[in-house]
Amino acid sequence: MGTAGIAGAAGTAGSAQLVEIVLPGVVEPEGLRIRRREIPAPGPGQIVVRMEATGVSFAEQQMRRARYYDQPPFPFVPGYDLVGTVLTAGEGVAPELIGKRVASLVKVGGWATHVVLDAADAVEVPAGVGAAEAETLVVNGITAWQMLHRRARVREGGTILVHGANGGVGTVLVQLARAAGLRVIGTASARHHDALRELGATPVDYRAEDVPARVRELAPGGVDAVFDHLGGRSVVDSWRLLAPGGTLVAYGSATTRDDSGSKQLPVLKILGRVWLWNALPNGRRAYFFNVWAGRALNKDRFRARLGADLTQVFRALQRGEVSARIAARLPLTRAAEALRLAESGTVAGKVVLIPDSGDGATGASAQ
Repeated sequence: MGTAGIAGAAGTAGSAQLVEIVLPGVVEPEGLRIRRREIPAPGPGQIVVRMEATGVSFAEQQMRRARYYDQPPFPFVPGYDLVGTVLTAGEGVAPELIGKRVASLVKVGGWATHVVLDAADAVEVPAGVGAAEAETLVVNGITAWQMLHRRARVREGGTILVHGANGGVGTVLVQLARAAGLRVIGTASARHHDALRELGATPVDYRAEDVPARVRELAPGGVDAVFDHLGGRSVVDSWRLLAPGGTLVAYGSATTRDDSGSKQLPVLKILGRVWLWNALPNGRRAYFFNVWAGRALNKDRFRARLGADLTQVFRALQRGEVSARIAARLPLTRAAEALRLAESGTVAGKVVLIPDSGDGATGASAQ
């Protein structure tokens, strides 16, 4: 699917403008729209970042179906994270930040050529790390790092189970866990097993095998942590696979992506189970991980923690402990094709969107 699959608004030829992809409602990927407008000026404490790479995460797949539990009302610009260069800065921002490559977690708004951010939400990308490589590790890396090191805290030599170990978060989680000296069991379809073995994980085929039974064979005493993005029945099975003192970290409800009805209910069910399990005197723990937790209560603490953790992920990349897995790089105006590819389940790594060369809306129909 090329750019002709997205409807666009005509812009002024030759003038620098902001180009963004709009999700207008519950639509197929081809229903995304291109919108052009003037590049805004940064306010006090803000910066304008010229996007170099943004990505397609599972959140966007849920959002286009109105299934992401706290997404904004339609229409809006998707894009959970981005990497780019600081173009301009507002009052109160250190001028030396201009020209720096930074990364930011934004939840929405990243699918645009220019993004206005609070300067405090930008994390500097180390020299020598490319924009697309860094992009693969923003939301995926932060999620994996914080779940592993701030929630599970499994001791060296322990065993963990990672569901969807071939996915964006799962792949990073496997690599970080191996670097921490942990044994990893990872679920994935058979075509991804060789890649998981190369990362040092023991694969389990969730399509052809009884996952709980197979995990019990591999870890008769239970596992020290389970990382579960599936939700539903899987969360119950994951809890039962824990060893004494083990930790369950649930962080999504992927199995309900195509369901109808309330988008909050699957998450509320997980939260209810977590509350109940933690009330039991059995020594095990359960969490529902939300990367945004704590921001509303203490924004400064949230930013400091996120910046420190993302910096650790980038250092792991530089040390070779984590690899940047890019499934494809597509121009921003081919966001429909990128979303289709990410949803296909046929690729390993992250689908990355990059700026178009020249007039990005060429070939798009007029709105």
